[in-house]
Amino acid sequence: MHQRPLAATGRSVSAIGLGTWQLGADWGDVSEADALDVLATSVEAGVTLFDTADVYGDGRSETLIGRFLAEHPGHGVTVATKMGRRLPQETGNYTAENFRAWTDRSRRNLRVDTLDLVQLHCPPSAVIDADETYDALDALVADGVIAAYGVSVETCAQALSAILRPGVTNVQIIFNPFRLKPLDEVLPAAAAAGVAVFARVPLASGLLSGRYTTSTSFAGDDHRSYNRNGEAFDRGETFSGVDYKTGLVAAEELGAALPDGVSLPAASLAWISSQTGVTSVIPGARTTAQATSNAAAGLIDAAALDTFAAAVVDVYDRRLRADIHPQW
Repeated sequence: MHQRPLAATGRSVSAIGLGTWQLGADWGDVSEADALDVLATSVEAGVTLFDTADVYGDGRSETLIGRFLAEHPGHGVTVATKMGRRLPQETGNYTAENFRAWTDRSRRNLRVDTLDLVQLHCPPSAVIDADETYDALDALVADGVIAAYGVSVETCAQALSAILRPGVTNVQIIFNPFRLKPLDEVLPAAAAAGVAVFARVPLASGLLSGRYTTSTSFAGDDHRSYNRNGEAFDRGETFSGVDYKTGLVAAEELGAALPDGVSLPAASLAWISSQTGVTSVIPGARTTAQATSNAAAGLIDAAALDTFAAAVVDVYDRRLRADIHPQW
């Protein structure tokens, strides 16, 4: 697994990381034993970045990661957690006092004195733009509560605002073959500023798995059932904001352009990882088989993806750009 510098932190993280929303909630049930097996399988495959949040399963994801890492000293894993959704996403809730309370809770869950990396969890634009936000985060770094901080965003405009801040280590943004807008400005700006980029929702909530059909059903507590139109949170977080049936057609067309022996999810992850400016791709995994497959995508030679890369642009331009590009 390739390891890439995490901005100026002195750490390196794997080109393919592990997103752990699935191990908390909103994706159907994942048992504790299965969750721990996914973590172990990922580390064995060379993954050195776990991305989590304090609200994934109300702390379940963080707690399981904390337990796993405590049982595996010398693990070499960087844990990037997120904060800001324990209260309504209103500007007035993003205070220094709340930041400290949220990070203290995450430290307990993860069993550490200092959090490796804390990202604001898709806050309002006014929070991302405010000097006071970064003053509060800098104070947490000075006090040893967190080692570094970043911002998880919904829009490219938010990412560009965060990149301008000298203390920001990373931005996390939705980027995949169905969401190409970050290629325009975000990735070049981040690379120029030395800011890491984590590409989240890389398989468009499974649409890019190539396994779904019009008859596929999802559990009632799965966000792919209850948030297709943004009923619970930003619509872009579910299927990358793509209409489900349109996404199925687009995925089928991409599948026709795959290199021999390479699956659609593997090609998608490898293509994202190959883009200049991307530090790590953070697919989720509910099973050890998924974790193994995701990590293996980090070994695919980008030169083998030329036909697929051309298809990504063609399919996006024909089927998705008009609806997706203006939104985020």
